[in-house]
Amino acid sequence: MSIEKSKERKTVIITGASRGIGHATARLFLERDWRIITCSRNETPPECKRDPNWTHHIPTDLADPDSIANFIEKALEALDGRPLHALVNNAGVSPKTPFKERLGCLNGDLDAWREVFELNFFAGLKLARGFASPLHKGKGAIVNITSIAGHKIHPFAGSAYSISKAALSALTRELSNEFAALDVRVNAVAPGEIETSMIQPEYEALIPRIPLDRMGTTREVATAIYYLCSEDSAYVTGTEIWVTGGQHLF
Repeated sequence: MSIEKSKERKTVIITGASRGIGHATARLFLERDWRIITCSRNETPPECKRDPNWTHHIPTDLADPDSIANFIEKALEALDGRPLHALVNNAGVSPKTPFKERLGCLNGDLDAWREVFELNFFAGLKLARGFASPLHKGKGAIVNITSIAGHKIHPFAGSAYSISKAALSALTRELSNEFAALDVRVNAVAPGEIETSMIQPEYEALIPRIPLDRMGTTREVATAIYYLCSEDSAYVTGTEIWVTGGQHLF
């Protein structure tokens, strides 16, 4: 048996893995022979349950404190003292009004703002804390999924979403400093317009603002995430990678 094959498979935890960027990321890690532990509000897609490396899927509402505490407990049980090599904080929400108006600072319900921050910001902080020990053991990496909307006004993303993503960018910076003492790297990936279920027909109007003249794919975001979790980025921490086709330049 080769040295590479004799190594124990690495393990990653991915949130929001039932669809979109999270699902594409889970599929990529599976292709690269990682074991994965996932959570989302939905069950695992049937085709993924057949993969022996898809170790555990734990239905979780990351906006609910009891549910997130249960996820951390169950995931730690699944690890059973083994190291964790990566945590991908992907789950997020961008609520709209019933008539698709962006929720702004003037019209946004404050309870909706709290829900957005609970999921988009506090969940990542809680998970980083909850898995700090196994991440230290694995000399692992945390990747937070931020957004182009966290850095500039976006015509469709609501204020609560945009500000929560800006806060997650700042959290990435602070975590990278503190987790360095644990031999854990912390970075972020900021997607632009990516072809997911969140994209509505009106987003087509944004394509002329993108130098590469197209929307990105979930696979293209997933490969950036994988890079930041791999040994190829062993000296990279506190960084945010733009996956925007150049849209962030303007």
